[in-house]
Amino acid sequence: MSQGYVIELYFDPALENQVLKAWNVLARRQISTQLIEIESRPHITLFSSPYFDPSKLENIVKNFSSKQESLPLPFGSIGSLPSDDNVLFLAPTPTLSLLQFHSQLFDAMKKEGIEIAEENRPGTWIPYCLVAEEVPKTRMGEAFTVLRDLKLPVAGYAMEIALVEYPPVREVFSFVLGNTVEP
Repeated sequence: MSQGYVIELYFDPALENQVLKAWNVLARRQISTQLIEIESRPHITLFSSPYFDPSKLENIVKNFSSKQESLPLPFGSIGSLPSDDNVLFLAPTPTLSLLQFHSQLFDAMKKEGIEIAEENRPGTWIPYCLVAEEVPKTRMGEAFTVLRDLKLPVAGYAMEIALVEYPPVREVFSFVLGNTVEP
């Protein structure tokens, strides 16, 4: 039984490999293996909800993605969420193009009557790419050091948008940005 859905923004292979490198270093040091174990893929979450109707979303996302181009993503900082999950992330620079991309997708979904939680709405949404979950509190400093050694900033492009169901992590559909939709 699904607990929810997320709309994710996937990266170009080089940027994805940079993030996977961080996951693997943290796993080798036995700091965090959660993202590898659940078979996640490096991404930025655009929206999440337990209530998305995949059949309704597919055409919205397909049409939206066809009108988009790959999106530059410079990641310039490391952060942690104020939660009990002990999450660490890479934060992209919130460029105007990234914020507009998110806002335009929100508008397309809202136009079709899809409800979006407050934390996923333009103006409150915080873009980030998870690199570790469930980090032991005593190892947070070490995890930050490992991530700092990645030599930020790292940069690349968002190339694809997907709907993912969890748990377990399962991609429902994905579309490459800029692919034209056939009439």
